[in-house]
Amino acid sequence: MAGRGGRTVPSLRRRGAVLGGSHFGFNSALKITEPSSKFSSMPLTLEQIVEETRHWPTEKVGELVSRLTEDLHASDPETEAAWQTEIGRRLEDIQNGRVQGIPAEEVFARIRRTLGR
Repeated sequence: MAGRGGRTVPSLRRRGAVLGGSHFGFNSALKITEPSSKFSSMPLTLEQIVEETRHWPTEKVGELVSRLTEDLHASDPETEAAWQTEIGRRLEDIQNGRVQGIPAEEVFARIRRTLGR
C-alpha cells in the first residue's frame, strides 16, 4: 500500500491490517491485503482463458468443462430416472447376449462412408 508521496507501508501490507473509519468513503472496517501477482483487476477475455487452459493438465480442463456445462445438461429427476432405467436395460441386454455391440472401428468406418470421407 502506498502512503503519501508514493511510499510503501510494508507493515500494513505484510500483516493485512484492518483500517476503520471513512477511509476511501467506507464507513466500516476495510481489510487491506497484499494483492496477488497472479491476478489483475481486468477481466480476462475468452481468448486469454482458452490460452491459459492449454497449459493445464487434461483432468483439470475436463473438470472445468464439466463444471461449466453441468447446467446445460441438467434434467429433471424423472428424466434422470428414466435414463438410468434405460441404461440398465441396455447393459443387461449386452451382458445376457440378447444384443451385440458394434466395434468402434466399424462404426467410424460407416460414418466416414456416410459423410463421404
